[in-house]
Amino acid sequence: MSPLIPLGLAIAALGLWLSFRLIAESRARTLSRASYFDAIKPLFDGGEARLQPTGFPRMTGRQQGLGFDLQVIPDTLTFRKLPALWVLVTLPEPMPLRATLNLMARPSGNEPFTRFTTLPQSLPTPNCLPKEISVRSDDATRIPPDDLIARHADLFADPRIKELVLSPKGLRIVFLAEEADRGRYLIFREAEMGMVPLDSARLTPILDRLRAIREDVLALPKDPT
Repeated sequence: MSPLIPLGLAIAALGLWLSFRLIAESRARTLSRASYFDAIKPLFDGGEARLQPTGFPRMTGRQQGLGFDLQVIPDTLTFRKLPALWVLVTLPEPMPLRATLNLMARPSGNEPFTRFTTLPQSLPTPNCLPKEISVRSDDATRIPPDDLIARHADLFADPRIKELVLSPKGLRIVFLAEEADRGRYLIFREAEMGMVPLDSARLTPILDRLRAIREDVLALPKDPT
């Protein structure tokens, strides 16, 4: 028997094994992404999730009478040091604000989840905030007062907090949920993320903060104009 035949069988077997492994990994990835919000659903009344084209869910639910919207945005653009998984937590409730104020930690100008760079006015960073926080608005004459921002400046003490948005349409906090494993990404260019569901202990402080900011905004003096 030619020695090439066993070699050919070995190569075919290896190819078949790799195919099954890829199929199994793809199924596991699909299931884990789809269930990314499963651990936090008990935090909400009537939490409803629907899958997005990325395979991750988008969820809406109510907590303590307020409606929240949660999105997952994978960022795998190659100019980043490491691919990242961002979670956007939004309180989409009309606010008595006349302008949008956007605070962004370490902006690169290429964040896939924000309209930060489209806001026309760049503002000085308040003294209460770390210097790496950039501030933009669409009307600097009508932004919330500095003392409101100062009361929530400690939000950015957490390096995973990326963005805070206060706008007439609602409030939003964006945080880094996960980064790709450095070793596997640098060697294999593998950027698998979202295999472990979002922990409710990570989300709860964000929800609490949005409620606190909302209360402070509602307590602002009425704009006579």
